[in-house]
Amino acid sequence: MAFFSIIIPLYNKENFIESTIQSILNQTFQDFEIIIINDGSTDKSEEKVLGFKNSKIHYFFQENKGASETRNFGITKASAAYITFLDADDYWYPDFLSVMFEKINQFPKHKIFTGAIEIETPKNTIPALYSIEKTNESEIVNYFKASLKQSVICTSCAVFHKSIFDEIGLFDPKIKSGQDTDLWIRMGLVYPVLFSWQILARYVYDDKSLSKNDAFLTAKMDFTKFLEAEKSNPDLKLFLDLNRFSLAVKSKTASNKTLFNYYYNGIDLDNLSLKKRFLLMLPSFLLRILIEVKLKSAEMGIGSSVFK
Repeated sequence: MAFFSIIIPLYNKENFIESTIQSILNQTFQDFEIIIINDGSTDKSEEKVLGFKNSKIHYFFQENKGASETRNFGITKASAAYITFLDADDYWYPDFLSVMFEKINQFPKHKIFTGAIEIETPKNTIPALYSIEKTNESEIVNYFKASLKQSVICTSCAVFHKSIFDEIGLFDPKIKSGQDTDLWIRMGLVYPVLFSWQILARYVYDDKSLSKNDAFLTAKMDFTKFLEAEKSNPDLKLFLDLNRFSLAVKSKTASNKTLFNYYYNGIDLDNLSLKKRFLLMLPSFLLRILIEVKLKSAEMGIGSSVFK
């Protein structure tokens, strides 16, 4: 039985999947299995995967069901005690698994292990910014406090003990965009996170991804399942309000007044900076201009987004 089960959900990533798989095969720690689930790709993704002749790779094809059901299917096929995910357009540096293996042995009572990432844009590659004070090479952190900027759990740079999914549940298939955040919140309510400051993975920014598609706004998480929990958990409340802010801005730029009011009315404005409160009051056309400027700046590694 492998030590790690690596799950790759694959949908139309023919230009990326080979380098993603190769980044796994190049790992210095080699006790793993790779579970690739082709979620109904219509490009040459399958051809690219089948070009690899390696007994560690287990390939499955299904009709298109979305990322949540695809990852959930992968979890059912995993034989290892530790599960990790890698999106089909991201990749790991060679020591990702070896560092995770080391942390698991150092902190055997913990069940969530993550590392820092960097973000590749069309113009630049920049390290992610985290709301954590660095005190050591790794930190044991509260997910909500540590994720006010970049989430300390990135889908492509985290390892989970398989028992977590029995206790917390799986990815919610009703959520088409943001299903990972929904699961991390449920985990964060129960477990601390062991976070390593070493940059272990690269997230490839794709402006065509679902999370950036206004058509999927109504299929994003609505936070209602956390309403009771946030009343008694100020760290969760602040985290959710920052996410509500981001979705309120996105809703306004998409001219969806109903969704904007829904997210806005759920925010405790005391949790937002004056800058964010001001942005919520701007007309949609000005927000679109500002977001475009910020995205161009982020692509060049200049500044940090105020819309997250």
